[in-house]
This record gives sequence, C-alpha cells and structure tokens, in this order.
Amino acid sequence: MRTRLVIGALGLVAGIAVAGALVVTWHVNAAGAAGPFAMHVASASDEPWITKTVTACDKKKTVIVEGYRQGAVLPHEKARQVAKLLMALMKYCDYRVLARLPQQETTVYLSIEGRPFVEMREVEQNLPLLLVHGGVPHTEREMRVWAAEQKRVIEEGYNLFHGSSLGTNGISCDMCHPNASNTHPETYPKFQTQLKAFALLRDMINWCIENPMEGKKLTGDDPKMKALEAYILSARAGKALDPGKH
Repeated sequence: MRTRLVIGALGLVAGIAVAGALVVTWHVNAAGAAGPFAMHVASASDEPWITKTVTACDKKKTVIVEGYRQGAVLPHEKARQVAKLLMALMKYCDYRVLARLPQQETTVYLSIEGRPFVEMREVEQNLPLLLVHGGVPHTEREMRVWAAEQKRVIEEGYNLFHGSSLGTNGISCDMCHPNASNTHPETYPKFQTQLKAFALLRDMINWCIENPMEGKKLTGDDPKMKALEAYILSARAGKALDPGKH
C-alpha cells in the first residue's frame, strides 16, 4: 500500500510539472529579448509585441505600427489613425517616407528618403512640401502617354465588343447593343433584374457573355473585362452618373 501511495504521489507531481510546462512561457519584451527570470502564464493576449507595416497605394509611404499583436486586427481607432497618417504623407508626393507610430507616444516620427527619424512636426517645418503633382500641371509627355494608353485599351474593348471571340456561338455584344447602346454604364451599380441581385457593370457584361453568347465569364481583373468597361464607358462619355436608375 505504501509503495502504491508513493508512486501515485510521484505521478501527481509529474503531471503537474507537465501541465505547468504547457502553460508557462518565457516573457518576451517589446524588443524581442527573452528573460529567463520573467515567466508568466501564457494566454491569447500574451503573443509578443511586434511591428506591422502598412503601405499606401503609391508604394512609397509606409507606416510602421508599433505594439501590434501578430495575427490580430488593428483596433478601429488605431486603423483609422494609420489611414489618416497615410493620407497626410501623400503630400510628400514622390518622396519615400517611413512613419513610425509608437505604441504609447502620440508623437509620429518620419524618415524621408532614408534619413534618420525625426518628429513629423519638425519635418513639416523644415522640408519644402511638394503638393500632389508637385503643384504643377502634368507635362505634355505625361498627357500624351496617358491618352495613348487609354486609346489603346478602348480600342481593344471595341474589338472585343464588336467581335465574337468572347462567346462560342458567333454572337457578339454589338448585335444587341450597337455602338454600346442601351448599356447605360452610368446607372450602375444597381439591382439588375436579369441577375436578381445588386450588380456592377461587369456583372452584367458577364451575364451577356454567359447567356446570349454562351461564353465563359471574365474575372474582374481580366484585361478583357477592363477593356470592355473602358469602351462601354467611353461610349457614354459626358453622361451624368445616376447609379440605381432603371
């Protein structure tokens, strides 16, 4: 009996030790350093703090958010702060800007073109700000390039619209919509009765491709879809937007 009690006690101690090993973790501080004497019980909120970077659409403005939990969603107010900061950075036009948003402080630090971080307020005081487009009109060359690119895409859309390559039965878009008539792109988005759903222009284009033309629908980022939308919209240039109209 005494032997069984001793064995049982040892088993209990071992079980507690194993369970403890599963829930105890090394404390990791903000700098990522582990301390052997700072142990605590792990929980969902005990993931180490890391930094998260959010980049603007121009790929030149980045906000470094400090105090972020891996895999977590930014709190609403923090996300709004990041978005507002990115918009503020856009005034630096072509500069590459890193903004550091500390976890605790309210001060924002900027690094312009790889220079050392300084307070955003100091940057605004000392650097000449360049407004969007540098405060000057677009160059003649830029305008020609953009016009040529738009013309190319619209022409591609015209050829798709007036050809039968999108379908399998020889029917083309222009057979029902000569010169993009009755397409009314300015009325989208709206509830489309054929689809029995709220639809964008591209949804209706795909409905026509799949049904009268018996083709395969296009993805939203398919160059053919972009070309079709560009052509249809160009054919209705000057029409006022009137989403939802029937």
